[in-house]
Amino acid sequence: MTNKKNNNLDAATLGKIVLARFLTLPLRTYDRCVAKTESSIKFAEFTQWVKPSILKDARLDDNEAGVRTVSPQTLGEIRLSGGRPIFVYHKPSFVREYLFDEAGLKLQRDAHIFPSELTATLHRLRLINSRNRLTNALMQALLDTQASYLISGDPLALVPLPQARMSGILAERNNLPMVADAGRLSRLIRVLSLRMINGGTLPLIALFPSKRQLHCYQIDSLIKREKTLILEKKIAHPLPDEAIAVHLKQQYGTSLSRRTVAAVRHRLDIPDWRRRSERKDYLVATEGFSPLLPLTPQALSTFVPPHSGVYEIRSATNPDDWNLSDIPLSPDRTRIVYIGSTRDLRKRLADHLRCKSGNTSLSSCLSAGGAKVRFRVVGEDWRLEERRLYHSFCETFGAPPPCNRMSP
Repeated sequence: MTNKKNNNLDAATLGKIVLARFLTLPLRTYDRCVAKTESSIKFAEFTQWVKPSILKDARLDDNEAGVRTVSPQTLGEIRLSGGRPIFVYHKPSFVREYLFDEAGLKLQRDAHIFPSELTATLHRLRLINSRNRLTNALMQALLDTQASYLISGDPLALVPLPQARMSGILAERNNLPMVADAGRLSRLIRVLSLRMINGGTLPLIALFPSKRQLHCYQIDSLIKREKTLILEKKIAHPLPDEAIAVHLKQQYGTSLSRRTVAAVRHRLDIPDWRRRSERKDYLVATEGFSPLLPLTPQALSTFVPPHSGVYEIRSATNPDDWNLSDIPLSPDRTRIVYIGSTRDLRKRLADHLRCKSGNTSLSSCLSAGGAKVRFRVVGEDWRLEERRLYHSFCETFGAPPPCNRMSP
């Protein structure tokens, strides 16, 4: 049945579908695909018509020892050159470009001496060209639009960048032999990560913030500075939402209503000013965490990278509803049910979502749906970071999260 439906598709539509799927290949899989293609016997038969090269203006890291230390899911890294950010790719397969002798290939096809196996290999080479050209054009555009952030690493330096706007930027540059629509960009962006100047790993999706996400960064930064402002006697107590709105206007030129500030604060899971006066330790320990995300397959595949890190799971309902009332709970932590760490955040959270983590109490909490998660990517010391986070939680709230069965 599937083959029959595919046969009804015209070649152009089928080609778009194949390219869309090719763009979603994870970097590790894609690297193996390129290596396998170039080592095949069929590729060797193309030597007189196909010349392997690298993309124009693309920089490749020639330090193989350094490349081995980064995640296989990292496209490359940001470096500085003359005070400007540049991007250096980690693998030759990510900058590969094949130059075709189109006239020679046409003669072979016209003479009907072009086997179907060679045609399939030729199509694969063109797919590799398309993906690498789109990736490189995207990275060059990001070096311009998000230069300040790529240099400083300060989220406040980000500019709002919808993927539709990036599609327009790439169209204006007119250096792509393909349409870079928002759909194709979305498929590609979700599987790419890069290494920042400070050595941290950043999912590429983080370079496409919405205005609301930037409001989150601004409010989060302002609230984190409250303690310093209080010590400097510039303010007497944590800022109410009305005062936050005034500071946002003065510092960033951002006009938000009190209700909008409160909505953003809730999204960041930051308590009101009265509760912030009492709750500091755990709030400080979770600095750098992502915003709260719904614990759903789509959110995990889009926003959570396959890297090591720590995470916190919050339930949509009160833990008392799960017969856990024997554990002392503070009103501030009634929805925080679990703190954990893992080598692969996306995989581990997916296991929790499918209730296959082996933690029966957590599975019971999540079975009702509506859970949320936030995380922070951590390098080799992710287990140690979980231990610090766990103890900070216990010191702040007087008890561990109800679904943590033992101390890490």
